[in-house]
Amino acid sequence: MAGNRKSGRIEPSFESAAPRDDDDFHLDADERVVGGPGKRKAKAAGGRRGRRDPASSRGRRGSAGGFPRLLRRLVYWCLVLGLWGAMGLGGLFLYYGARMPSATSWSIPDRPPNVKILAVDGTAIANRGTTGGEALSLETMSPYIPQAVIAIEDRRFYSHFGVDPLGLARAMLANVTSGRMVQGGSTLTQQLAKNLFLSPERTLERKVQEVLLAFWLEHKYSKDQILAMYLNRVFFGSNSYGVEAASRRYFGKSARDVNLGEAATLAGLLKAPSRLSPARNPEAAEARAQVVLAAMREEGFVTDSEIKTAMSQTPARARSYWSGAEHYAADMVMAQLSGMIGDVTEDLVIDTTLDLDLERKAEESLVAILDADGAKLDVSQAALVSIDGTGAIRALVGGRDYAASQFDRASRAKRQPGSAFKPFVYAAALEAGRSPLSVRNDAPVKIGKWTPENYDQKYRGEVTLSSALTHSLNTIAAQLVMEVGAEEVVKLSRRLGIESELQANASIALGTSEVTLVELTAAYAPFMNGGYKATPHIIRRVSTASGRVLYENTYDNPPRVLAPEIVAMMNGMMTRVITEGTGRNARIPGWQAAGKSGTTQSFRDALFVGYTSNLTTGVWFGNDDGKSMRKVTGGGLPAKAWSSFMTAAHAGLAPSPLFGTVPSAPPTPDPPREEGRDPLYDLVSRALGVGDRPLDDAVAGQEPGSTVAIGDGPVPPAEVGGGSSGAKRTTLLDILVGG
Repeated sequence: MAGNRKSGRIEPSFESAAPRDDDDFHLDADERVVGGPGKRKAKAAGGRRGRRDPASSRGRRGSAGGFPRLLRRLVYWCLVLGLWGAMGLGGLFLYYGARMPSATSWSIPDRPPNVKILAVDGTAIANRGTTGGEALSLETMSPYIPQAVIAIEDRRFYSHFGVDPLGLARAMLANVTSGRMVQGGSTLTQQLAKNLFLSPERTLERKVQEVLLAFWLEHKYSKDQILAMYLNRVFFGSNSYGVEAASRRYFGKSARDVNLGEAATLAGLLKAPSRLSPARNPEAAEARAQVVLAAMREEGFVTDSEIKTAMSQTPARARSYWSGAEHYAADMVMAQLSGMIGDVTEDLVIDTTLDLDLERKAEESLVAILDADGAKLDVSQAALVSIDGTGAIRALVGGRDYAASQFDRASRAKRQPGSAFKPFVYAAALEAGRSPLSVRNDAPVKIGKWTPENYDQKYRGEVTLSSALTHSLNTIAAQLVMEVGAEEVVKLSRRLGIESELQANASIALGTSEVTLVELTAAYAPFMNGGYKATPHIIRRVSTASGRVLYENTYDNPPRVLAPEIVAMMNGMMTRVITEGTGRNARIPGWQAAGKSGTTQSFRDALFVGYTSNLTTGVWFGNDDGKSMRKVTGGGLPAKAWSSFMTAAHAGLAPSPLFGTVPSAPPTPDPPREEGRDPLYDLVSRALGVGDRPLDDAVAGQEPGSTVAIGDGPVPPAEVGGGSSGAKRTTLLDILVGG
């Protein structure tokens, strides 16, 4: 039996020579089946029939429940990760939020103050300040501007709560698919928060603070308020902050008046203000504007026909820099403002005396002369200033091109006036008892080691003072200084308005002390207005944006600085300078004018200063480096430019005579006269009221500075440049500056 059991045992095989399909299913030694062979065979057969392939079993279970289980696991882990992410994000917000000041102390920082500078007729000249433009409400600016900005920068602005998750997701997807930063996910509220409170650095802390501030802005302000703050503070390139500054910078107009295409250009700048600036890259600016227009159409802000019209419009050519001579005047205003009101802490409106029509005519006159003759005569720069009888500056040009050079050669550059200083010498001589008909000998003269010579190096013998001034004889001017004293010439010059340092020596007769063109021109104005000081000024009134007046000038009661008879005689003499002397190129058809030319040593500077009964104007030509010109004299290019400007300024006005002269048509270049009788004899006799008495004796009998009843009060000029408003005027200043 034992043998049978032994012979009937079936032992599991562990041989590796023949691999088994079910090698993962075998019996251990303690699991052996004991029984008869038949039973064992049946069990063995049944066992083999009842076995299933574990692999196929797992496959069937996977196909039936694998996906739901995978989905459940995905949801589970998303929840877990989301929870941990939210906890981490909350921690970041708590941490960086704790580093910020308390929300109760948050406030919108004041917008940097803007200074709006207006011409005499109320037209805007320029805006000055950090922003470069005033703040506008949404209602006053062009409606295309907010529409364009929303369409291209934040389409869900009016529906999100400060942060736009959809926009952020869209930007992330676009950046990932493109492999680079092509879109930003910040809302307009976030951008405003960044501009108002944060630095431009890209850090996690700054981004968290930006989101917190955006939530605060949305809670505290309405959507329209947020949008208005954004549009008035965002950077548009070229030192322009806010839509008003950008519109005036690029299009020369207010943001109130921009059209659809211009609004699209402004909105397109926000992506890259410097790279897309129409002043630097007009092609890129135009291409970006087309993208903005397409976005506006998608949002339903504009129609296809409006898009077509905008695309057909010629793009405005942006200036590469602020250009126009009026910006010299604006700079002059800013240079004087702090001395009048102190620090600028709020938006201001400055009413000036500048006439934009005269300003353009002045600039055109200088540029035309320089373009025609500048290169061949080696002259590169020019300046002009024109004032009325009160000293109000009506036109000021500080150089050939403001865009190329912002240095104001009219008010800041000091140059020798040359013979243009001689009228002060002659006026001092008249006050000392001389007359235009006093005779002096034009001959070589030696004063110490100085021997002045005439320009043409010729001598004419005995001449009247009137003729000496007409022909700008240096020897006579030097003699007069020695007679009356250089100190008296300096005193008279100071009285008339020269403020620069003057050297009280004989050479002052030839204008060797340096002065500015503005003060020299203003010192001529008493000859025009009847003997009253004309303090040069350009600011009439300074007001806050709400209308509160902070400053108003008081130049409506000027002091008398010259006796009327002195003025009358000087006008007679300087009229001859233009009719028959060195200033013939300065004639104005139909108008009586007077003036004096000036040329410095080696032709470094050339000037002409003259006046009519309306305006006193000074013109300078030269080079910034002091390089000599090719024999350019004051009676040449400066006199021509003076005549060109003054002719344009007086167009359409009825001619009026100079103070103290015969009210008739201006004399011809060679007026008829009695033999041996100076043409000024009658004028001088009438001015002094001496009849046929010897003029030198009559003048000598007068006290220096005494007055004669030739006129009472400054002579108000006629309207020049802008038209009259027709309003009632009550002060001399109102009469002179038109307001």
